[in-house]
Amino acid sequence: MIDWLAFLAVAVATLVGAVVVVGLYSLGVRLYAVSIDGNVPATRAAKFSAYACFAACALTVLYGIYLIIPAFHH
Repeated sequence: MIDWLAFLAVAVATLVGAVVVVGLYSLGVRLYAVSIDGNVPATRAAKFSAYACFAACALTVLYGIYLIIPAFHH
């Protein structure tokens, strides 16, 4: 018998995780594009924020890999 509540929990967690990773990456790309524009006075802050978004995206992906691979839990 299929546990539909567990299936729903996994589906929601997957959807939220995908939205977070894609959102962080796209925000990082947008901030980086703003940071290389010479007309914006806050280019240093935009570049730092872009790198922070990329780092958060990478950490999220690494945490997901950590959760998937059982050898890391022992």
